Amino acid sequence: MNESEAPLSWPSCEDDDILVYGWIVETKGGGCSADRAASDLGLQPDQVAAALERLAGLGLIRTVQPGYGEFMAVDPDAVAVTLTAPLRASIRRQTEDLDRIHATIDRLRDRFLSRRPGIQDSTVEVVPTLEEVRAALNRASDKCQEEVVSSQPGGNGRIPEAMEEALGRDHALLSRGVRMRTLYHHTARFNGPSQAYVAAATALGAEYRTSYELFGRLIIYDRSLAFLPERTGSWGAVAIREPTIVGYLYDIFEQTWVRAAPFSDAAQDGLERVAKEIHQTIVELLAAGLKDESIARRLGMSLRTARRHIADIMDSLGAESRFQAGVLAAKAQLVNQPPLSDVESG
Repeated sequence: MNESEAPLSWPSCEDDDILVYGWIVETKGGGCSADRAASDLGLQPDQVAAALERLAGLGLIRTVQPGYGEFMAVDPDAVAVTLTAPLRASIRRQTEDLDRIHATIDRLRDRFLSRRPGIQDSTVEVVPTLEEVRAALNRASDKCQEEVVSSQPGGNGRIPEAMEEALGRDHALLSRGVRMRTLYHHTARFNGPSQAYVAAATALGAEYRTSYELFGRLIIYDRSLAFLPERTGSWGAVAIREPTIVGYLYDIFEQTWVRAAPFSDAAQDGLERVAKEIHQTIVELLAAGLKDESIARRLGMSLRTARRHIADIMDSLGAESRFQAGVLAAKAQLVNQPPLSDVESG
């Protein structure tokens, strides 16, 4: 079997094949018939015949004397060279193709980033699609030297596969000595994938805290480049390089970080205490007149979960309407914060 004739995929090697191969090695050929092997191994003759055919096809056995049913085992390491040759050749070709693609992408990137003068110094740039956002974030991560901070609202929608991919990127940053700090909602403490992700990243040196309410999604690299979600709700983003704006956003992060609590799963931190804080926050937002959707978004929980909390609160207050719940909460002195502005209650 030469390289051009060898299969590009490894043929299936069954357990029966291993048994028959071992039997041939132990008997040193010695008149290997399907009936004798079947008797010694407790297999059916047709099973042995099929195993012999597969072993011969792989080059793992050869006949001693044609027509006499005697076989000799061939050294697997010798066969491995022939079996892996087409795969190694395929890998070489694909590696060459990959190198060519990367080289082309590098040339295209140079053109793209220079598509208008001074784009790298542009104060605000709209990144319209999710794919381009990922590319921009990857470039920013590669160039980051000191610190990346982020606010990641939401607590129950994290996909394990995506988090595993993110952990790889985080590891690359942390291995360069880059400090990483991330804010989550309290609700992330109830999410198993979030707990596992934070535990793994914390072991690498990342820092995590949670708050009952966050200001929105934000990523800042080296206090010089910030990413905000595009306001239309698309998967796009806005990249900001203007120093005053980036500094202002960084200060907002710091203020929330100082007040936030170190991440711990809800069971470790006490389910009752975490639930009570979330419950209290919902009372505050209800009294301020926020709609269910706004409350869910601001607390990083699903609309269904938020409505369940709201129903429990109304039931505990004996309220028949949201307005009445707000009034009763105020009378019971459950509301500690001043009402939010009309803009926030929309």
